[in-house]
Amino acid sequence: MLEFVEGTVESLTPTSVVLANGGIGYLIQVSSATYGALQGRERVRLFVHQVIREDAQELYGFATVEERALFRLLISVSGVGPSTGRMILSAYETAELVGYIEAGDEGALKRVKGIGLKTAQRVIVDLREKVANLGVEPAGIVGQSNKAKAEALSALVTLGFPRAASEKTLSQLLAKDGALTVEQLIRLALKQL
Repeated sequence: MLEFVEGTVESLTPTSVVLANGGIGYLIQVSSATYGALQGRERVRLFVHQVIREDAQELYGFATVEERALFRLLISVSGVGPSTGRMILSAYETAELVGYIEAGDEGALKRVKGIGLKTAQRVIVDLREKVANLGVEPAGIVGQSNKAKAEALSALVTLGFPRAASEKTLSQLLAKDGALTVEQLIRLALKQL
């Protein structure tokens, strides 16, 4: 089993990276958080999870050990495979996702493409206690800022911005100032998107 892969970034897309090491190019699937951490860097170390199936071998890479641990917890849930686990991690920051799971926020999980009510409930039931042991401090998710975020997200998606990028931007804005109104969130997000 591989623990990490360190190498030179040969190519980088929002969903994958090719790392060259020892004359071998490793194609590694990444979340949007890891993609963001890799941008502008030439030499990197990714903590990996190897998936071996009958028809393929895949590597999933993560910028932090905590993100990989959360990925492994997610794929332990019935109905959540590696691709879905990566999509969930792409939709939310690690601390934010831990907060949603601990708070039992099914709605936040259902907003991820491919996650229905039953899967969201299963993730919460199976992982609520386990995420507490990750050592990740859950993001402070409060009702009012969560409502403002949902309204701002809806407006940005209606304007044609990608959901994942919009959600990430809004989360970063609320992490800096949790008292922002919907209008302020939209205005600041439009400057960053």
